[in-house]
Amino acid sequence: MEEAQNKLAVFQEKEIRRVWHKDEWWFSIVDVIEVLTESKNPAVYWRVLKKRLLDEGSSQTVTNCNGLKMTAPDGKQRITDCANTETLFRLIQSIPSPKAEPFKQWLAKVGYERIQEIENPELASERARQYYQALGYSEDWIAKRLQSIEIRGKLTDEWKSREVKEGLEYAILTAEISKATFGLTPSEYVKLKDLKRENLRDHMTDLELIFTMLGETATRNEAINRYAKGFIENKAAAQEGGAAAGDALEAFEKRTATKVVSERNFKQQIAEAKKQKELGGGKEE
Repeated sequence: MEEAQNKLAVFQEKEIRRVWHKDEWWFSIVDVIEVLTESKNPAVYWRVLKKRLLDEGSSQTVTNCNGLKMTAPDGKQRITDCANTETLFRLIQSIPSPKAEPFKQWLAKVGYERIQEIENPELASERARQYYQALGYSEDWIAKRLQSIEIRGKLTDEWKSREVKEGLEYAILTAEISKATFGLTPSEYVKLKDLKRENLRDHMTDLELIFTMLGETATRNEAINRYAKGFIENKAAAQEGGAAAGDALEAFEKRTATKVVSERNFKQQIAEAKKQKELGGGKEE
């Protein structure tokens, strides 16, 4: 599943972007440098390190780094220098840091866990559940989030079988669904919730997740019913599927007088829930 394979990893409460590429994890080098050095400008640090490695004759290490698309702080997909585990081990040797050894151990563990998940897919869902539990999400929300990952996977599998190209075309179709459903593209949604690198769906409310799933399910059904083939035909299916979810959202809001799209991100939701709990506790006393 695409979404499950492209997400943040966490080392000592610091987020590191990663992508599943060529059957292994590739990590954002600037994120790793930021974690190890706490540099205020890890991109500059990486440029200087690259030059030093080239001057020292370690050109192969630099050459082994690939530019892959990752979500940038502004929410857009941008080419980012990435390295697999083997190359990162070599790079870490050139970065003086007391966190180097713990980070190497963490890298080895992340790689091993992925191998286990390939052999037993249920482990991926269980680890995702534990991850969200540790962050403080409710069991109801976690159930919806895991379901949304499954539905997203089915949609992208459908797109792949219908000759839609991964990457830019997936992103455009996703934006079409989101715009028709919520009136916002994912990048606009990210700005609304004041997010940076975070996964937008990890900061959605229960209702937002429900209508996201509805839009993607409707889009998949449209693609199947239309026998859609290629980007143009699937774009029409995405617009229609998103519109169906958008109509349902509008009807729900009118019937319940409840606004679905929320500016709150997860941190704000947790803070509000904690405050309500404290107020409730005070009343009981």
